[in-house]
Amino acid sequence: MNAIQGRTRAAALAAGRGIVLSVASLVTSITLFVWAVLSIAFIPLGVGLFTTPYVLELVRKHANRRRLLAVTWFDIRIPVPYRPFPKDLRTGFTGQVERTTLMLKDPATWRDIRWLLVDMTAGYVVATLAAALLIYPVEGVVLAAGLWRAFTDDGYWYGFVRVSSQETGLAAAALGAALFATGVLVSERLLRLHFVIARAMLAPTQDEELVRRIDRLTETRHEAVDTAASELRRIERDLHDGAQARLVAMGMSLGTVEALIEKDPAQAKKLLAMARESSAEALTELRDLVRGIHPPVLAERGLGDAVRALALRLPFESEVGAELGGRMDAAVESAAYFAVSEALTNAAKHSGADRVWVDIHHEDAMLRVSVTDNGRGGATVGGGSGLSGIERRLGTFDGIMAVSSPAGGPTMVTMEIPCELS
Repeated sequence: MNAIQGRTRAAALAAGRGIVLSVASLVTSITLFVWAVLSIAFIPLGVGLFTTPYVLELVRKHANRRRLLAVTWFDIRIPVPYRPFPKDLRTGFTGQVERTTLMLKDPATWRDIRWLLVDMTAGYVVATLAAALLIYPVEGVVLAAGLWRAFTDDGYWYGFVRVSSQETGLAAAALGAALFATGVLVSERLLRLHFVIARAMLAPTQDEELVRRIDRLTETRHEAVDTAASELRRIERDLHDGAQARLVAMGMSLGTVEALIEKDPAQAKKLLAMARESSAEALTELRDLVRGIHPPVLAERGLGDAVRALALRLPFESEVGAELGGRMDAAVESAAYFAVSEALTNAAKHSGADRVWVDIHHEDAMLRVSVTDNGRGGATVGGGSGLSGIERRLGTFDGIMAVSSPAGGPTMVTMEIPCELS
């Protein structure tokens, strides 16, 4: 009984989602397809040069929304293969022409337009069918309950049943029950088929994916080199301005102690106390520096316990759940740790949250980490934010990051890194 109830609830949820998708497929996809075709057609007239980038940006947002629903509802992952714009893209009319040209040269643009055509036809039919199989049977029950009396003159066709009497009304109810049972069995699969069709249309070809990965790895390699150089400069600066300066001062103090130990023992004793304090502060700074390079708890106890120790230092309540069946490569483990550390630091500084949740688990050769806070939301990637640093750090290991942060919160930062456990 519980299994039947569970399947019925899942089918009802699929029906509700099918309604949402059918409206989006019919209204949004048709509208954007018409706009895109007209805008591209008007490029020779000059008008399209201004409208095409904005229309195609709306198409990409619509496609990305479908990608998000695919991975959220059915864990169907559709890559985002859009080519990035150059950082030195010009402004004004020349920049508009260049932007239009780059978007039209991107194969993903034409895949999006073809997908709109498929989405408004096959995608709409599949999504509508997922909903109709559970909604249409209601009409059969209503007819059997007495509504058939309103159609006694000409009868009323319910599917292939002509309803004109109580007996035919019961036949309509039986047909509705059969359709409902079919819907319970297949509605969820039909909705999944909708996203499978979207993946087939939106996903890049194998060659395009290979080229994209090569470009991405080249970019992240340069970023990794720059990050490593920046980290070395930070370590050198911290050593020079912190521990090294304290050790030099301590050496000078000890030299003065040697000169004063017989002439002024009291002053020598005071200087020794100061030297001892300096040595303790230098040791603390060195420990903090080492912890910033590779925390000892991470090396000794693994990612889960290291993040728990990190969360204990937060100024608000935290909850960490970690399900890892082993240890991963040290470099991946370190990248994941510092990515979580940056996400928690951002939450502490900017979110206004009073609680944060961290979930860490490994499945299907993928480390998945989510950091969620109940703050004010509005977090964005880019503009030199800490989230951009997380994205660069994960990109070195072919990892990805997604941020969901609507105004008013909550904010969820999800990170994935492909890796194996030992």
